[in-house]
Amino acid sequence: MATIKEVAEACKVSVATVSNILNGKPGASEATRKLVLKTAEKMEYTPNYVAKHLKMRNTRSIGVIVEDMTIFSIPDIVDGITDYCQKVDYQILLTNLRLFKKYDDKYYNRDDYFGIVKQEIRKLMAKQVEGIIYVAAHERIMHCIPDDLPIPAVMAYGYTKRGKVPSVVVDDEHGAYEVVQYLIEQGHSRIGVITGKADSLHMQARLLGYQMALRDNGILYNPELVCNGDWTREAGYRYTDELLDKEVTAIFCMNDLMAGGVYDRTEERNIKIPEKISVVGYDNRELSSYYKPPLTTITLPLHDIGYRAAEVMIDMLDKKIQPQDEELVYQIPCSRLIRKSVKSLETVKVSGTS
Repeated sequence: MATIKEVAEACKVSVATVSNILNGKPGASEATRKLVLKTAEKMEYTPNYVAKHLKMRNTRSIGVIVEDMTIFSIPDIVDGITDYCQKVDYQILLTNLRLFKKYDDKYYNRDDYFGIVKQEIRKLMAKQVEGIIYVAAHERIMHCIPDDLPIPAVMAYGYTKRGKVPSVVVDDEHGAYEVVQYLIEQGHSRIGVITGKADSLHMQARLLGYQMALRDNGILYNPELVCNGDWTREAGYRYTDELLDKEVTAIFCMNDLMAGGVYDRTEERNIKIPEKISVVGYDNRELSSYYKPPLTTITLPLHDIGYRAAEVMIDMLDKKIQPQDEELVYQIPCSRLIRKSVKSLETVKVSGTS
C-alpha cells in the first residue's frame, strides 16, 4: 500500500499536488487529476490521515469482513464479536462478501476472490478502522489478508498459518472425541461414521477425534465402518444401509444434516431410533432439535469464537499480543448436547442380568 510521496514520485508531480487532488481541491489540470487518481488506485494508496488516526487509536472501530451472512455459522460468530466490542466500547463496521451466494462452496478451494477481500480492507481502512477481523464460512487455510497490512488483523473460523495474523478456530478434534466418548460410555463399540468432504479440515479433525476416542477406550479402529460423505442430507441417507449391513449399533454423522438423512432412511425401513440404532450429529443446527427423537449432537462454540477473536484483536491493539514468527492459533472447545437419539446398551446388560 503506497504513501502519498510514492504516488507523487510515480506521477512526477509534487506531494502538495497529489494531496490537493485527493482532497478534491482545484488547481490541477484535468489530465494531471486523472493521472493521480488512477495511479493512487493502482498503487492502493491509503491516506496518511488514516494512518495518523489509527496510530492515535481514537476511532474505536473494528472492521469485520464476513464471507457470507447466509451461512449458518457466521451470524453467531458476528454476535460474539459484537458482544465483546460492546463491552470495551468499540463499534464494528460489517462487510458481507456474499461469496457463498455467488459461487456456492466452490470458492473454498479458490483464491481469485482475494482481490475482493483486499479491496474491502482498503475501504474499511478509509473509514479509519483500527483492525480487521475476517470471518470465514468454513475452516480452511487462507492467505487472503495482505502481508503488508499496516493494522492488526485476526482470522475467525479459519487458519492463516502466520504469527502476525492470529487464527481463532473450533477444536473439532475435541468435539468429535466428546460425542464418540459418550457413545462408548453408553456401551457402544461398533460405531459407524459418515464423514464430510475429504479435503475439509473439519472432517480431518473430527475423524482424528473419533479415532482417539476409540484408542483411549481400547477399541480397534475399523476403516470399513467409515463412509465418505459430503455434508449433505443425501449422503446420510445413502450410507445408512451400508452401515446397518455392517451391524453397527451407532452412527456418528459429522454434521446434523447427514444425520437427518439417516433419520429419513431408517424411517423408510421402519427402524426405530434409538431402539434399533443410535445416531449422533455435529454442529447443533436448529433443525436437529426437531428431529424425532431430538438428536444428540455437538454444539459449535460459534459465539465464543467471535468473542475470542474480538478479545485477541483488542489485545493486539493494546500490545498485549505481539506479532511472532510461529503460527498463532487459539482453539475453542465444543460441548456435547445430550438428547434422545442414543440408547444405552449398558442398561440393557444390567437389566438382563438382574
